[in-house]
Amino acid sequence: MARTELSVVRRPVTLVDACVILDLTTNDPQWADWSEQTLAEAADEGPLVINAIVYAEVSVDFTSIEELDDALDQSYIRREPLPFEAGFLAGKAYVAYRRRGGSRRSPLADFYIGAHAAVAGYRLLTRDTARYSTYFPSVRLLTPDG
Repeated sequence: MARTELSVVRRPVTLVDACVILDLTTNDPQWADWSEQTLAEAADEGPLVINAIVYAEVSVDFTSIEELDDALDQSYIRREPLPFEAGFLAGKAYVAYRRRGGSRRSPLADFYIGAHAAVAGYRLLTRDTARYSTYFPSVRLLTPDG
């Protein structure tokens, strides 16, 4: 009797950067259309996720948790904790950034987001191509640059 092999196709998971969500919640005239279209395409291909860092960055435009939670519908974008390994990698990437002359005032949040995508094997939907491609080269980026 012949064995039938089953192949499992993994759908790509996409971590969504705060800038993309803010483009939509603020109806950014330059980026809202791109962000909406690219977010929808990523959702068609697989799950969308955010972490507490993205949640915090997006929260600045909302007056209550309930309002924010309504905007970040968990049936569309799921929430994940930041892996401890991502915290370690974020710290190392930040040290490399500072050694290259990066500003101490640069937001560490971006390093946590990039590290989360890297350790989890996720794609990252963002408009911040330069920083993520420099410090997290293993992460597949979904950006306006392609």
